[in-house]
Amino acid sequence: MRLHIANGRLIDPANGVDGQHDLYIAAGRIVAVGAAPDAFQADRRIDATGLAVLPGLIDLSARVTQPGNAGFAPGELRAALAGGVTRLVLPPDAENPPDEPTKLEALLRHTQAGQCAIHPLGAMTVGLAGETLTEMALLARAGCIAFAQGESLVADTRVLWGAMRYASGLGQTLWLRAQDPWLARGASAASGAYAERLGLEGMPAQAETVALQTIFELQRATGARVHLSRLSTAAGVELLRAARREGLPVTADVSTNNLLLTDVDIGFFDTNHRLSPPVRGQRDRDALQSALAEGVIDALCSDHTPVDARGKAAPFAAATPGATGLELLLSLALKWARDSRRSVGDALARVTSGPAAVLSAVAPHVGPCGHLGVDAPADLCLADLDTEWMVMPAALQSRSAQTPFAGMMLPGRVRATVVGGQPAWETPV
Repeated sequence: MRLHIANGRLIDPANGVDGQHDLYIAAGRIVAVGAAPDAFQADRRIDATGLAVLPGLIDLSARVTQPGNAGFAPGELRAALAGGVTRLVLPPDAENPPDEPTKLEALLRHTQAGQCAIHPLGAMTVGLAGETLTEMALLARAGCIAFAQGESLVADTRVLWGAMRYASGLGQTLWLRAQDPWLARGASAASGAYAERLGLEGMPAQAETVALQTIFELQRATGARVHLSRLSTAAGVELLRAARREGLPVTADVSTNNLLLTDVDIGFFDTNHRLSPPVRGQRDRDALQSALAEGVIDALCSDHTPVDARGKAAPFAAATPGATGLELLLSLALKWARDSRRSVGDALARVTSGPAAVLSAVAPHVGPCGHLGVDAPADLCLADLDTEWMVMPAALQSRSAQTPFAGMMLPGRVRATVVGGQPAWETPV
């Protein structure tokens, strides 16, 4: 299909573009910006007057499979497109992790044209919580972009050391949660006065910093590349800052939950705020926001983890951690920028060119993404940046209506999403 997207405000942080430019698309790629190519005849013209034309969002942590990795859940893929997300990284499923090539290949067979591109992470050990390393070389050949443990943290440092050596030898990346399993055991909230007041078992900041110190020390010994998923503490940010100054091959992201919320938002045991990692104090939140603005943290992710009502209908400590987030990613990035007095371009960079750079470093074979230059993949979204909308969980596309942002007024709303040059989503009027 040949598309002409006319009269929109093109915002492309990777190329430093912010202005009114028409976009011309053919054969799934952008063929011109501004003036039409010779003899170009559009099959469809989309009038984007009053809308921004943005690169498709890239989410570095979103769970969209059905339980047991039994294919992709339709509601979650719709949620991605409704949120303008055209590319996402899929953490390993706890029930049926991709720890052998046949499992990974079976998962990838469910991908279809017209849905967002999905980049799965392979399991680092057999069964996630195991002590035997997977055949990383075979998994990489089968299509995973890096290796992770999901929420099952590595307790045996020797296993992590072996994984780093193996990954380094292959030129592959480990995608790690920085959380010590022993210090985190039994915790349901961040350590501090608020958790004590509620009588909740707290997770100390040292759960993150001890894990980071271990990761960085093993990196120095092995040269392995690491991506840190969902940092949550101010102390962790300082360790990351020092590691980057040192030149260690490390990138990082932060979730919208930890970027914008604090522990006091839990209120009176609101299980929509039962999250992993837990939301922490204001000092931690402020440090994360500053690190994201400075580029110490590379990207903002949704940490989309669908949880049904039954999973949240329990005492706070027993409730299932997680929240829906794909449809909120753009709006929450804009909220961060507005609250921090950053530009719209800064916000968009953290969900487009920033995560694209991470993917480029981790998996160069993925190819260019996250921008709207000529010959780039025609993955983009149209958004009304001037609108305000209320988060009404029942109206979300995800099968999960559980979000700590329910009832909040947020800026910016995706109106349409294009994947591979094909219209894939239009928000009902």
